[in-house]
Amino acid sequence: MEFKVGQIFATDEEKLEVAIAEAHLGLAEGGIPIGAALFDEHGALLGSGHNLRVQNGDASMHGETSAFRNAGRQKSYRKVTLATSLSPCWYCSGLIRQFGIGRVIVGDDKNFMGGQDWVAEHGAEVHVLNHPALVELMADFIAANPALWNEDIGEE
Repeated sequence: MEFKVGQIFATDEEKLEVAIAEAHLGLAEGGIPIGAALFDEHGALLGSGHNLRVQNGDASMHGETSAFRNAGRQKSYRKVTLATSLSPCWYCSGLIRQFGIGRVIVGDDKNFMGGQDWVAEHGAEVHVLNHPALVELMADFIAANPALWNEDIGEE
């Protein structure tokens, strides 16, 4: 499924579908299946991306970071929504907090719980959907790739 910058996504579920599609792209490229997308206050897609740590050999290219870079510079992030396929790690939670992203949609916090509560405590509105197919995708990936997963989340 192809999405275009400027395309409108009305519901949280529709926004999450963009992040899920990005997660599947990452997996198809041999990477970690985490995707994200940013939307303006009207639901227009600003940019999307997926985890590229494996593909680019870049430890900083988490899914949220990739989407953030692809969305380009914004004057303000207070009315921006970030849809992410997995609860944001502390690194990505810091990005959300640093730029004041106002709303976060989390597709899965069963397989990994990052800093989403901390982000909420600092003013972001957080909605957890726990999309069943996404929860299954991540569980299967983690079971099949424990060393790669631990590397991604900074565990030994």
